[in-house]
Amino acid sequence: MREYGVAQEKGFSGIHTVSDITKSIDLCSAYYGDQAEAMRHYLEAGHKTALNLDNRGPIQFDEAGGLDPGIREAYSRYGFYVFTDVLTSEELSDIASDLSAMRERFPTGPESRVNASGQAALGSDSKALTLVWSKPLGDPLGGTSLANGRHQVKMFEPEAAAEAPAAAPFILLGSLQFSEACLRTYAHPQLLRVAEAINGPDFAPFNEALFIKDPGIGAAVAWHQDGVTHWDNDDFDEDIHGFNFMAQLHGSTAVNGVWVVPGTHKLGKLDISKLVAESGSERLEGAVPLVCNPGDVVICNRQLLHGSFPNCGLEPRVTVNFGFHRRSSVLGVQGGGIHSDAQKFDESIIARRTRVLGYAIDARQQRFPSESPYCYKPFAEQDKTFIWNAKAKEDIKDYNCDDLSI
Repeated sequence: MREYGVAQEKGFSGIHTVSDITKSIDLCSAYYGDQAEAMRHYLEAGHKTALNLDNRGPIQFDEAGGLDPGIREAYSRYGFYVFTDVLTSEELSDIASDLSAMRERFPTGPESRVNASGQAALGSDSKALTLVWSKPLGDPLGGTSLANGRHQVKMFEPEAAAEAPAAAPFILLGSLQFSEACLRTYAHPQLLRVAEAINGPDFAPFNEALFIKDPGIGAAVAWHQDGVTHWDNDDFDEDIHGFNFMAQLHGSTAVNGVWVVPGTHKLGKLDISKLVAESGSERLEGAVPLVCNPGDVVICNRQLLHGSFPNCGLEPRVTVNFGFHRRSSVLGVQGGGIHSDAQKFDESIIARRTRVLGYAIDARQQRFPSESPYCYKPFAEQDKTFIWNAKAKEDIKDYNCDDLSI
């Protein structure tokens, strides 16, 4: 069994993991002043608890082709599962190269439309929001009315180093139009088979993003549950708001990773302010971090209570995030208006949004021709074919205006 801990970045090919994360935890804890010892204990205990849970391992299917029953049961019990070694070093290298190229195109600041070279910045001509910015180690969403007010309590915001920039990007939305590597990961055949097992063969897209949490800069994401639409639905169950895949480029730890409270995806809409008050701080009782190595992919229920602390540690985290819904959860439903304008999702909108998956499957097949591509049932039934080329790339511009946000 591999050791899980700090991801040391020494050029992409030199990434490795170590079990001792003490140095990073000590650095992070020091930002918390008189709460430093409590934070250190919380991080260390959470890391240990996370690795003792029985929800980690490679993607496996049963003889009938369905998701392994043990994986399905563990995902249902905890609300998340860590799939190990999903992305190869080759695929990770592709993502890292794309990220480097995209960073060069990032605008110089939140109000800028040009990059450092004075050229039009990435997303400068996009209709939808592209880059979400934050002050270093800040929490731009917590305690605000943004995203329908689902981030009820603001996380502690440490003071960043004097040399830190005034603002840093930490979420890139509509990422598939900017990165072919991310587009290809979106069509990973094993992950799509998992999506089918959870949400049915006619599953529908949701939203895609890159989360960027650089050391000493990366922002916090306040505790929240993702779903906003179906809490009072008569047919409410643990999977009605879908799930996210979280593919890790550098790995994630207790310091830079997402934390979750296992089992909360079954409890309905929670009073997060009350939970924080009962815990005495944002260090929620019973929470654990998503501890991953490079190439691991977490499936995380969108109803699961989750959040992340500011990245005060030593290691970067880049998460390739994408999710899927049951078709019944979105068809005929008025959207939540968080990731796209609120609209009622009909068949035409779902079909238009799903075309990106068709392009992704072909793009992946072009890059990995020896791999058996995923067959998406709605495309097969309608005899639809998609070719990834320059025209297709233009076709998916601003595709995220139709994100199926519930």
